[in-house]
Parts: sequence; C-alpha cells; structure tokens
Amino acid sequence: MVSKPDAPARFTRHCKICGQTKSGMVPGALIRPAILAEIQKSRPDFNFNDDICVNDLNRFRFQHVQSLMASERGELTALDNDVLQSLHQHELLTSNIEADFASKLTFGENLADKIADFGGSWKFIIIFAGILSAWIAINSLVFLFKPFDPFPYILLNLVLSCLAALQAPVIMMSQNRQEAKDRLRSENDYRVNLKAELEIRHLHEKIDHLLSRQWERLVDIQQVQLDLMSEIVTIRSKKGS
Repeated sequence: MVSKPDAPARFTRHCKICGQTKSGMVPGALIRPAILAEIQKSRPDFNFNDDICVNDLNRFRFQHVQSLMASERGELTALDNDVLQSLHQHELLTSNIEADFASKLTFGENLADKIADFGGSWKFIIIFAGILSAWIAINSLVFLFKPFDPFPYILLNLVLSCLAALQAPVIMMSQNRQEAKDRLRSENDYRVNLKAELEIRHLHEKIDHLLSRQWERLVDIQQVQLDLMSEIVTIRSKKGS
C-alpha cells in the first residue's frame, strides 16, 4: 500500500492576515459577508479562497461590531465601549448592584433611608396616631384647669408642620438614591443584554465554522477511503492479470 505523506497538510493552512501557518484556520467562504467586508477594508486582496486565523477573525469581528454600533448611534458611549471591551477580553459584566451601592452610602444617607422606611410603615402610623390621641386627650380634659396646649391645639399644629417639613426632604433624598440605584441596575441589565446579543451572533458563526470543519473532515476521510479502494482494485487487477 502506497503511503501519502502529504495528507496531514490538508489541515495546515496559511493565514492571509498575519502570515502564520497553523491548524484551525477559517476559510473565507465561511465568513459572513459583513465580516468579510470589514477584513477587505484592511486587506483588499483577501477573498473567499484565502484563510484567516481565529485571533485575527475575532479582531475583525470586534471592529465590525464597533463600527456597526457607531453607525447606529452616531457615537459610542462609555457604556457601549465597556461592553465591547469586555466582549473582546471575555470578561464578565454581572455585578451585585445592591452591595456595591450600599458600600458607598454615607452615615447621613443610611440614616435618611432608615427614617424613610420607618415613616412609610404601619408602625409609624400607629405610634403617631397614639401620640396625637394622647395629646388631644390630655389637653381636652375638663378637670385640667391649665392645659399646656388648649383647643385649637396651636402647639400641636406647629409640631405637625415641623414634622412634615423635615420628613419631606428626607423622603425625597431616599427616593433620589432609589432612582440612582434603579439607574445603575438598568445600566447593568443593558450591558448584560447587549453582550448576550453579541455573544449569540458570534456563537452562530462558531457553530457554522464547526459544521464546516466536520464536513471538511468527512470529505477528507471519504477521499482517503476512495484512494484505498482504488488501490485495492488496482492490486486485485494486477493479481488477476
């Protein structure tokens, strides 16, 4: 049986971009037209018959996604650049917003949040109603000749006005921090969703590449089998003659 020393060379290709020779190259015929156009911007001589390594292909994918987002939005924001860099460097974007936000709060902000939580609870309503009832009852008793706040309870109205004036800005500060927390949460969700969408696009391309590699190997195996069969037929014909 005749050996074929050049058979392993089928899996070793030459990258048109960096010039390296290695296995696992991606043929130009399997690259999406948009990515191929991005490659041809830098290398106009690149065509469907050439090969490219995975590192260079990922670099052109990153450039294509960056130019695509820039064309859609006019100018990339810092948030978009963070997503693109994490996608290029394979970093995680998920984070614990609650823990990060709580670690940066000052003593006054924590106190304002606790006061706002207490002011919006049934415990505060019950205690406040009890204090009002006791105040009115004490100053309305007939046998109390000199009440400290007689009807119409002017001192009580003053206390209630001061309490409302102090409680309103405290609640507003707590609401502003809640809005800032919601904004950070929405930005984090946007980062994760955008990166997931880009990863899915790349995943489709990788699956197409894997399928093409399997087909190429099957074709190579079939070609080897055909060569063996032709050699067997040749040997048998020689023996028969």
